[in-house]
Amino acid sequence: MKKLSSRGASPNWCASFGLVLSSVGVFLVLLALSVNSGSTVRAADANQSPKPIVIYSTHNDVSPALRDVEPWPDVRVQEHEAAANWRVSTGAHKDQPDLVVQKGMLLGQLAPRIPAPILTFAGIPYPGVVCSCAPPDTNGEVGATQYVQIVNEGYQVFDKATGASILGPNSIASVWSGFGGVCQTAGQGDPVVLYDQIANRWLISQFANGLHDECIAVSTTSDATGTWNRYDFHLTNTTLDDYPKIGVWPDGYYMTMNIFNSTGTAYLGPQAWAFDRAKMLAGQSATMITFPTLGPLFPPWLPGDLDGSTLPPTGAPNPLVFLPDNTPSTYRVYHFHADFANPLNSTLTFFGESPAAGWSQLTALVPELGVTSSNYLDNLADRLMFRLAYRNFGDHESLVGNWTVKSNNIAGVRWFELRGVTNGPVTTFQDSTFQPDTTWRWMGSVAMDKDGNMALGYSASDATIHPQVRYTGRMATDPINTMSLGEGHIFDGAGSQTATSNRWGDYSDMTVDPVDDQTFWFTTEYYDTVSSFNWRTRIGSFKLSGGTGTLNLLSAASRLTHGTAGTFDISMPLSGPSGVEDRQATSYNAVFTFDAAVTSGQVTVVSGTATVGAITFSGNSMTANITGVTSAEVVTLRAQNINNDGQPHGDVAFGFLAGDADGDRKVAKPDQLLVKGDVNKAVTSANFREDLDADGQIRNQDVQIVKANKGHRIP
Repeated sequence: MKKLSSRGASPNWCASFGLVLSSVGVFLVLLALSVNSGSTVRAADANQSPKPIVIYSTHNDVSPALRDVEPWPDVRVQEHEAAANWRVSTGAHKDQPDLVVQKGMLLGQLAPRIPAPILTFAGIPYPGVVCSCAPPDTNGEVGATQYVQIVNEGYQVFDKATGASILGPNSIASVWSGFGGVCQTAGQGDPVVLYDQIANRWLISQFANGLHDECIAVSTTSDATGTWNRYDFHLTNTTLDDYPKIGVWPDGYYMTMNIFNSTGTAYLGPQAWAFDRAKMLAGQSATMITFPTLGPLFPPWLPGDLDGSTLPPTGAPNPLVFLPDNTPSTYRVYHFHADFANPLNSTLTFFGESPAAGWSQLTALVPELGVTSSNYLDNLADRLMFRLAYRNFGDHESLVGNWTVKSNNIAGVRWFELRGVTNGPVTTFQDSTFQPDTTWRWMGSVAMDKDGNMALGYSASDATIHPQVRYTGRMATDPINTMSLGEGHIFDGAGSQTATSNRWGDYSDMTVDPVDDQTFWFTTEYYDTVSSFNWRTRIGSFKLSGGTGTLNLLSAASRLTHGTAGTFDISMPLSGPSGVEDRQATSYNAVFTFDAAVTSGQVTVVSGTATVGAITFSGNSMTANITGVTSAEVVTLRAQNINNDGQPHGDVAFGFLAGDADGDRKVAKPDQLLVKGDVNKAVTSANFREDLDADGQIRNQDVQIVKANKGHRIP
């Protein structure tokens, strides 16, 4: 949560009342407010859904490519030392002994089995481009080829293979450059970045306009430096909607927030929204569906966020889980089903609950080396920590999360795994506190890989060390309720924070690479000197499995040689829609590149019409000759048994559409104009797609290939 010097003090909240809405928007917002104002909706506990509220985006458009947008000037503003964070307390929790603290960890700590980081590199530093605020609200996500980190109020795009910066750091508001309105001029942070691996798109968001609007952008491709579909959703005129957290789900983007009165002095309860994912992916005007605030007796909650390539059961609602602050403690699961075709069919209902082990609320600040106790760090122990990671394994589904608890009078991370969260019954499969010694651990984030191995990242500090970035983990075959691998270090800070209103976090982020579905990526903050308002961030990756000779597929491409002009590749994404091979040939070369040397392997046809011929090996690559392909089809190829490991290594869709020079999956007049405009030009890496017969020249023969295939398309 970004803290402003005026936040909680009052003067600027009225600014949003000047927002001009359409008459329909005004009516819907007023309807939302008339239902929301402080009411407690208890009917949901009786499995009865309140009435949904539908609100349209106030504005949407498509951005220029971010790589072409001029960086906004680095304008320093007064550093923000805000008042204390808005605490959430329902009054229901009663401290209980923690009986699930993991025991017997000494050997694991002295001789940890956890793998060392693969990469670790610096992320965005203070001031967060333009914010000059604390805390940074660090989070990040890994995509097909990039890693995107976001903080208050900046973002940066990195090459995930090397950690090298590709773009930024730039201000988040610059994403809305030319958009107009509060998203361009009044962004306030609490940012989130996600990778929608179903569609291979990015999502970034931050709130704006005195916590009254949510600004969301969805990329048009898997390249975060390209164009984005941009939206402004006006949430409210009278309440402060805080701590937005978003999860990807097949039927929508689901968001939860904590709602306060206009002065931040009263907690009104949690609220959830669903955004029309299909419309936002298409760049069309979109709606959001919400329900009235549940009321102050309900603690904060989080939405489920999909990991992995296996989708939830068809039609499954998004599972939302509360902090288990009730007595006796239980993990309460609500179901949010958004129906954008028939919004009144949308529902928000209580689904089930399962026991949570007893725990005690942490109220003390976290100690750090070299500073007085008045400078110790905020614990944010009143809510679940980002993310609530969902994964469908086929025979079961898992939902994992964490929060900070007091155990043995210091901070520990309570982590849990729930099962049956969409189909039921809801059960607590694992529930344990990681607190193996006298060091305080807090501000965690947890996720699972495709094999069910779990990684937990967090901050670690005490009076003898500066805050550090650490992680632990467990294998799926380990005894339940144990983080058995010991502890790894991504980065040990060399400084402690002073002043800065004690702010730390407010969240961190553990994500999983969508390509190999095994590599974990974690990011959070640290300090490199004893100072105030001078945070740094770190990004690290590691694996818990796949390190014993098993190779991982990194990329795939269709390769042809264009006479004397050279050899050129067309990339084929490892997930989501296929790439498009537009060149007309009798044979193609399918190239698979791995993370280590390849000496043997196989390629098989999973679907489509094709014949696999000779296979060759060079360094980390395996190349298979492909013949018998018909134009206007998608062929799925499987790389398997690499270096005789007996395992599949990914199914890759290769799209073949002769004449589709612009790669938009259809052959039309723009392709003809594109090729015709380059006739007689030299073939280069920038225009080789227009050399459709791959003879090293762009000629009228290539134009004829477009004409012959006009009207053809692939899905």
